[in-house]
Amino acid sequence: MKKLVNIEHAVDQIKSGSTVMIGGFMACGTPPALIEAILRREDLRDLTVISNDHGMTGVGISKLVAAKRVKKAIATHLGLNPETGVQMNAGEMEVQVIPQGTFAERIRCGGAGLGGFLTPTGVGTVVEEGKEKMVIDGRTYLLEKPLRADVALLLAHQADQYGNLFYRRATRNFQPLMAMAADVVIAEVEEIVEGALNPDLVHTPGILVKYLVRG
Repeated sequence: MKKLVNIEHAVDQIKSGSTVMIGGFMACGTPPALIEAILRREDLRDLTVISNDHGMTGVGISKLVAAKRVKKAIATHLGLNPETGVQMNAGEMEVQVIPQGTFAERIRCGGAGLGGFLTPTGVGTVVEEGKEKMVIDGRTYLLEKPLRADVALLLAHQADQYGNLFYRRATRNFQPLMAMAADVVIAEVEEIVEGALNPDLVHTPGILVKYLVRG
């Protein structure tokens, strides 16, 4: 199974200063073993982390924040992890908060090779600062540009030897989108099945997945 590697080899794909997408919603779907593997590598710092949120204190991405490995955060809400606010206010972390629908669509555009999309969400608020605006049929829209990453870290319930992934229930969240929008995709997997997954269960096709690691 060429895609199955030890977790240390997988984490070697991440470099200091990398842009990393991490799946999950309030840590549901966030890969815990991959987070711990990053923390064991003292050289992995100054990361730009693209994620829905930073988990909760002591859970998920919050561990990377507490260890001060995150230089820039792109997320939809951060209130469940007070440490992010502390570092943001101290000027230790750059934070970009964007509407959740915009977040998902920017990642989708990154994966689809699109130049961006137009949305009325955020017009007349701080969200529009620094963005190009267009008026179409009398309505104002913001041009939102795509998001991509060097590496995406995902959590799947099942995978087969080909790297096809099945996410269990709410853990799916943003992960299929992120799998399309990163140069290297690493999936932490709870179970690797014999043979091939039922095609009806495949949420992310294996052609997108570079490495599998056991959770």
